[in-house]
Amino acid sequence: MSVKRVAITTGGGDCPGLNAVIRAVVRVGKEQHGWEILGVEDALSGLIDLDYKSPGGNRWLELPDVRGLLSRGGTMLGTSNRSDPFRFVVEDADGVASETDVSDRVMENYRALGLDALISIGGDGSMRIAQRFVDKGMNVVGVPKTIDNDLGATDQTFGFDTALGIATEALDRIRDTADSHDRVMLVEVMGRDAGWIALHSGIAGGADAILIPEIPYRVEAIADVIDRRRAAGKNYSVIVVAEGAKPAGGRSSIGETKLGAMPRLMGAAHRVAEQLDDLVQADMRVTVLGHIQRGGTPSTFDRVLATRYGVAAAKLVAEEQFGKMVALRGGEIVAVSIEEATAEPKLVDPEAQILCQARDLGVCFG
Repeated sequence: MSVKRVAITTGGGDCPGLNAVIRAVVRVGKEQHGWEILGVEDALSGLIDLDYKSPGGNRWLELPDVRGLLSRGGTMLGTSNRSDPFRFVVEDADGVASETDVSDRVMENYRALGLDALISIGGDGSMRIAQRFVDKGMNVVGVPKTIDNDLGATDQTFGFDTALGIATEALDRIRDTADSHDRVMLVEVMGRDAGWIALHSGIAGGADAILIPEIPYRVEAIADVIDRRRAAGKNYSVIVVAEGAKPAGGRSSIGETKLGAMPRLMGAAHRVAEQLDDLVQADMRVTVLGHIQRGGTPSTFDRVLATRYGVAAAKLVAEEQFGKMVALRGGEIVAVSIEEATAEPKLVDPEAQILCQARDLGVCFG
């Protein structure tokens, strides 16, 4: 098979660096291989429905389309976390919504467009969808992205470094206010199942307590830290809370669940503040960073990593190494199977050296 037509899609939550991957794929694909490259709109929405337009629909990408993309956050193709073809939400004649498998339609549209391969840029959910299409006979190459840094088989995903910098800067600012007003400040960061952002930003930002999904917390332990700091003359405390943090014996704070989407996490830091209110005498405030961590200009590290991933993904397509995902290992970009990459999530080990070192500094993990 000689590759001539390649599609590229960005799925799941947006993050800094997506445009850098698109730019690299288009430049290598057009300049070295002469490919026609289709940008698929809003994850796989543009392959589920070829007439889908939100706002512009699918488009064939040329070199002028990717100029100036390197420093832009978000994704020029749009994205979605509600376009899983294997559980796509449709309404019947009576307006009743249900999840339906429309993956065969995606395969038909893939063939109708004359596509030879698909480059899927996404996190664990997107990679699982990619593997299911590999199983159905589609030629797919994966590129790992997620600010949560929880995708297995790679040392780091792009987007994480930028999100970490944003969270750390926020903690620096919040600590100043906490100190000025003698307050306990709780900062909620992203991290559904993995606490990488909370852990690294908490250490970098000098947090007094860090609550991550992998270590269920006891609110009494956090209250004890606050009391001990006050007894030592330190009248403020900063607590970092991952959105997926949960109390011992409890569950994560789920705000809502919609058909065809993952449960939405919200309220983790507010729940901790409410629990602490009965145990400590302190003025408490909660700041939720939310989607601030996803947007903005990608860091230098993420621009470079995303570019390297894009170049490597194009090479895999050219070599017809399908069913693979590019990954960072020991500073080098390698190819791993998508199946391996999605086998196990990369979670924080509660006994990892970095946690032990943080505990030696006096950081409480609940």
